[in-house]
Amino acid sequence: MNNIVHLSDRTPAVSVGELLAGLHPSYRFGEVSFNTYKPDPAQPSQQEAVDRLTAFAEGIGKRSKGGLFGLFSKKKESKAGIYLDGGFGVGKTHLLASLWHAVEGKKAFGTFVEYTNLVGALGFRQTVDVLKEYALVCIDEFELDDPGDTVLMSRLMRELADAGVKLVATSNTLPGALGEGRFAAQDFQREIQVLADQFDVYRIDGQDYRHRGLPEAPAPMSTEELLPHAQKAFPGQTIAVDKFSDLTAQLAKVHPSRYRQLIEPADVLVLEDVDTITEQSMALRFVVFADRLYDKDVPVVASGKPFDQLFTEEMMSGGYMKKYFRTISRMTALAREGQMGEKAL
Repeated sequence: MNNIVHLSDRTPAVSVGELLAGLHPSYRFGEVSFNTYKPDPAQPSQQEAVDRLTAFAEGIGKRSKGGLFGLFSKKKESKAGIYLDGGFGVGKTHLLASLWHAVEGKKAFGTFVEYTNLVGALGFRQTVDVLKEYALVCIDEFELDDPGDTVLMSRLMRELADAGVKLVATSNTLPGALGEGRFAAQDFQREIQVLADQFDVYRIDGQDYRHRGLPEAPAPMSTEELLPHAQKAFPGQTIAVDKFSDLTAQLAKVHPSRYRQLIEPADVLVLEDVDTITEQSMALRFVVFADRLYDKDVPVVASGKPFDQLFTEEMMSGGYMKKYFRTISRMTALAREGQMGEKAL
């Protein structure tokens, strides 16, 4: 017997304490380590990243008397942290979570959006005061979407680095190119350069592992067969059943910082009549929603348009294209799991 819920009926509340408590790797990366990351022998940069992060982890917590990194006292050219640049699906988040697990003491792990939400909840100064007590701050999916984020994050990173906090970020964009195609980034080069100056940048090469040797995404099912399929494939689990239009309407009402709590009861998502998203603001909200589904490993069973038609052609060639490609990749992986029984890697 399955329990049925509707995400479009949920309006979760999240306290500041819950935001702070949630700064840890998701269920999907709850037990990963450097040993569970399998570098592609054809891509030596992947093993190099493991080696660099392993060495970096060993130095965390070793601060000089002045409060700066021990690394700074040994090598003036050393920077506050590491920035992992690479395409989606090469294992950057796996490596970042492995680093988090390898380090003892106070540490935080969250997406870029979660840190900006934290500042919104606590205020800038209190956020700095809280995070400067941490030995390590991990920032996944680092990207700048607007001028406010640029100024905010450049200040935050600089103050945390000055306090001796070690920083590690992942992104699909090099630090100096953050914000390109999204706003007048050339007007914020000073702030962008401040961000870039906090990191040593390492490139991780490789193809999207979610597509290596795997079949194409399954065709959408008919709406009538969605729930019976989900009940048979996932007996006893809680199934969220929502029309795509109802779900997106609810995403517009709920702040993205609450999407993790929004999907909390769902073990499986049945999504009826998927359609192409035509508004940029909704597309960006769905990116965050898809990330939370993927974090929790929620299989998806869907009807309507296939997920490679989730965004318009204009969106797929615009400034946010990397975000949208990641979302399509993740939703496709979850659909394979929901409809074909393949584990979403």
